[in-house]
Amino acid sequence: MKIWISKYALSAGITEHECEPPDEGSDRVCPGAPFMSFASFKLGRDAHVSRDDAVKAAESARTKKIASVRKQITRLEATVF
Repeated sequence: MKIWISKYALSAGITEHECEPPDEGSDRVCPGAPFMSFASFKLGRDAHVSRDDAVKAAESARTKKIASVRKQITRLEATVF
């Protein structure tokens, strides 16, 4: 099964991996190398079955990060010493 991981999209980009399909009733996948053997990703949040879904999640994370940094800049500009 091919998955795209968007969890680290802001630092490493969207990565493509092969993995086993999730167990019955589970929504977690373990892609293996280069991740630790116990690392798993939640489908729909951290990992996606289509590249388009991964891009949408990465865009959403980027938008939230930009808003957070703008808020931080505003706070720093208002700081008086």
